[in-house]
Amino acid sequence: LQITGEYGPNLMSEVMRYAQVGAAISQQYQHDIIHCHDWLTILAGIYAKKISKKPLIFHVHALEYDRSGENINPRIFEIEKTGMIEADCIIAVSNYTKNIIMKRYLIPEEKIQVVHNAVLEQTVKNRKRKKRPFREHIVLFLGRITFQKGPDYFIEAAAHILKKRKDILFVMAGKGDMTSSMIDRVAKLKIGRYFHFTGFLSADEVDNIFDYSDVYVMPSVSEPFGISPLEAMRHDVPVIISKQSGVSEVLPSAMKVDFWDVHAMANQILSLIDNKTLRNEVVSKCSKEIEALQWERAAENVLKIYKSLSL
Repeated sequence: LQITGEYGPNLMSEVMRYAQVGAAISQQYQHDIIHCHDWLTILAGIYAKKISKKPLIFHVHALEYDRSGENINPRIFEIEKTGMIEADCIIAVSNYTKNIIMKRYLIPEEKIQVVHNAVLEQTVKNRKRKKRPFREHIVLFLGRITFQKGPDYFIEAAAHILKKRKDILFVMAGKGDMTSSMIDRVAKLKIGRYFHFTGFLSADEVDNIFDYSDVYVMPSVSEPFGISPLEAMRHDVPVIISKQSGVSEVLPSAMKVDFWDVHAMANQILSLIDNKTLRNEVVSKCSKEIEALQWERAAENVLKIYKSLSL
């Protein structure tokens, strides 16, 4: 079997091919732990475990319930659940995800360990923020434009604000299967003059849009963790995050809102734009909180799990 690293036209077939390759690799190479991430690789891990008898870790970064809500793909759900049953330990990226695993997949709590994600150390603190060439305030949505990320709620909050004032521009950066419907919704609301869709952004372009932004909003319907608010804070951009997110567990000082409460979301956006003292307080406190989030610490926690399984 040949692996290209690319998805084929039939993703499920590719997953099965990868599982076969995983089984072959487990026969050829000596190993102590099998560590798999999400449903795309867990079947390979199960096959490898059956051959080598080594401990299996299922590291869950996202679930079918995050991506699809109640309209889940039953085949993907079954793969996820089978992986959780077969795994010797499940690592969840947040307590939020851990609770979904317990409730939806009926997995006992003692089988699940939580290891929060972190953010890369960057030099943005030493960079001078670029001055934007216009006066309007910028409110940013950055991420995949999909059901999970709640772009429709961001647009409704924007429409609510634009009924009151016109000195704010809303930017939706990214792409996804809801892009066309979101453009249509903006057109229907007649707010296109104040709303911009950027499409996919490169790393440098992401830095630039953070430099220009006054507020970053992550209105995710279901977010296992969420790295982007941490990246926003690296640029001193205050964040509003949904309560339905794992990152809310490690940013207690961030402003939080239920993803569906667009009026509260709008009010929080305006508060951060108009109240400089509040804005500075959120940035200062959150900046200190993310200092504790280091990938080295996350790696140490994973290593402890390895050692507990390989004794």
